[in-house]
Amino acid sequence: MKSDSVKQGVNRAPHRSLLYATGVSKEGMKKPFIGIASSFSDLVPGHIGMRDLERQIEKGIHSGGGQAFIFGVPAVCDGISMGHSGMKYSLPSRDLIADCVETVAGAHQLDGLVLLSNCDKITPGMLMAALRLNIPCIMVTAGPMLDGFCCGEDKLTMVKSSFEAIGRCQTGEITEEELYKLEEECCPTAGACQGLYTANTMACLSEVMGMSLPYCATSSAVSAKKKRIAFESGMAVVEMVKKQILPSQIITKESLTNAIITDLALGGSTNSILHLLAIANSANVDIKLDDFDRLSHKINQVIKLDPSALPTMSDFHNAGGIPGFLKTAYGKIDELSNTKNVLGMSVEEISNNAWVNNDVIHTFENPITTNPGLAVLHGNLAPEGCVVKISGVAPEALTFEGVAKVYNSEEEAMRAIETDVVKKGDVVVIRYEGPKGGPGMREMLAPTSLIVGKGLGKDVALITDGRFSGGTRGLCIGHISPEALAGGTIAYIKDGDKISIDIPNRSIKLLVDETELQNRRQTMELLPPKATEGYLAKYCASAKSASLGAVTGI
Repeated sequence: MKSDSVKQGVNRAPHRSLLYATGVSKEGMKKPFIGIASSFSDLVPGHIGMRDLERQIEKGIHSGGGQAFIFGVPAVCDGISMGHSGMKYSLPSRDLIADCVETVAGAHQLDGLVLLSNCDKITPGMLMAALRLNIPCIMVTAGPMLDGFCCGEDKLTMVKSSFEAIGRCQTGEITEEELYKLEEECCPTAGACQGLYTANTMACLSEVMGMSLPYCATSSAVSAKKKRIAFESGMAVVEMVKKQILPSQIITKESLTNAIITDLALGGSTNSILHLLAIANSANVDIKLDDFDRLSHKINQVIKLDPSALPTMSDFHNAGGIPGFLKTAYGKIDELSNTKNVLGMSVEEISNNAWVNNDVIHTFENPITTNPGLAVLHGNLAPEGCVVKISGVAPEALTFEGVAKVYNSEEEAMRAIETDVVKKGDVVVIRYEGPKGGPGMREMLAPTSLIVGKGLGKDVALITDGRFSGGTRGLCIGHISPEALAGGTIAYIKDGDKISIDIPNRSIKLLVDETELQNRRQTMELLPPKATEGYLAKYCASAKSASLGAVTGI
């Protein structure tokens, strides 16, 4: 066992003394050392219930014959950090989490890990660490929260009933009193926010890749089923250590391709594209933005969840969850491979044992739309590509030509939207919010929600070198690469320029003559980096393009 290097032999007497000080018994010293990387936090609604799951995992590890050790990992709530400078830390936290898990597990020579995660950046960060360490690991995502209910209105969710409700209040559609009632009731339990936002998207993709047990992604955070999955995961990881089932055997080009297919078919968060690219980078697997583009022309969207439609993760779970989706998809898409999960169960086996409600999870013969849920656009405005969540775009807005209104930060754009400077036919350009320019590539949920809340979702486009929450809907295009700070075309847009967006043809263009653009590149100065010290400055110095997953490091 890997842990023998800290507990075997005469020379390890000091190490054993310190381990005994933690409460490990002589019998426990003989067992596999299993870490529980827990992202429990009182600050994050998706993580406040993790103490119960820690206990269940610990029980499972000990029942399976292992010795459990819990250690902490940072967690950021994207909703709470949204719309202000706090969001600069969200994406950088992904790589920080990967570093933390790698550091603790590597320093203590752990034999295996249970990765207890839920919200947005923690899940991909932990998967990146698992691949770096390449010791047996299993993921437990803590699950979605239940839907809210208020004054006879059910299916309340965080985005529609709080972020978008601000715009409804400002236009007089609802009163401040009604807004305050909604904000109090739309997040009624522990768990990740109810729709197919980034947290739940990444939970689904982790399950598809085989790193978590069936139904883990969709089982409610407050359900007994989630507790049973946690216990079973603790049992499973000990067996994985005995058999040396490694992340590199589970997360392969084939399983990552399965994740991309699922992402496109479900219409997941655009953030998932960044994270899958980063995970592929850690796995040394050749997955690029072009793979998303190539597959997007073959995949129909078969389910639509909040924020793009009324159903929530609860409805998805009740309709069969990820196994139900696999039952619908397996054998219908040539690129969907028969990979195996951490238990050795194949996609075919999982799909054969699944139940599916095709009123919610449509068949590929009867899709919700022949468009994929996500798409990659290219053009002179984004030579390296950019992304859009098609499932959140009204059909009549799939092609759009408008006039640019340019802002060098999210705050500037918010003031313009709040004061009705932004009108129908505008393209709101928010730049210098990329991985380096933000720094940290902030999510633009506040401005996009305000646009939708004001009734402009079909009539105003928003483009940015930043990114979007999984809760974003409307004509919103992010991850424009290269970013402004790197001298991308977005840095040289001026107020009044015309911009053409053609999603069916995967095109985004700045309708400015190339000679004029060349002149602007020579005469317009780029803004300096915003962070000059601390963690954000370190991230700015090492972050790569969004088209490469905004990863850091050498």
